[in-house]
Amino acid sequence: MSSDDGSVERARERMDGLEVPDCTLCPALVESRSRIVDGTGPEDAAVLFVGEGPGAQEDREGEPFVGRSGTVLDDTLRAVSLERDAVRITNCVRCRPPENRDPTTAELEHCRGHLEVEIERVDPDVIVTLGKVPSEHLLGRSVAITKEVGTVEEVRIAGVPRRVLLCLHPAATLYDRSQLGPFEETLEAAASLAGITGEKTDGGQSRLGEF
Repeated sequence: MSSDDGSVERARERMDGLEVPDCTLCPALVESRSRIVDGTGPEDAAVLFVGEGPGAQEDREGEPFVGRSGTVLDDTLRAVSLERDAVRITNCVRCRPPENRDPTTAELEHCRGHLEVEIERVDPDVIVTLGKVPSEHLLGRSVAITKEVGTVEEVRIAGVPRRVLLCLHPAATLYDRSQLGPFEETLEAAASLAGITGEKTDGGQSRLGEF
């Protein structure tokens, strides 16, 4: 489910390229954050990872996925012949929720326009959702992530069909090592879908073909 056109247009006005210089739409997040955590990575990345929101370490350092989960993500990217600087990583919300709680529906919707503009401008071949919250947010339905990991759905985002690959959150592999295999397989599938081996290939979304 996409934002309405007005909300995307307002997000465009707030954004400077792919960054959100300032936003006060969510009072609880404004109170909780020390900074806005924008996405990192190439502005034309073939693969765009979408997490839930910044945690404490991300809030301190100003980058998504830099804690223990980030280490898992980095290690697994290398295992499938990708590097962190070859992909883009962002979140559904750009400000840390208090006590690392899940973002509320209103908070997700307030930041939805920013995410859609980022997707539009990066124009990735494949979007990989890291966990249940971003999967449900982009698909607009309930997701049983451990059962649906590795599946691909086509979703219209800001009016454009996008292929979304459902993935576990890397933290899941820290609590249950048996999940590392499915996590690595999903990242390998992302690289295959995008037709890349460490750098973006020419041809854009046509590389995805059918799934």
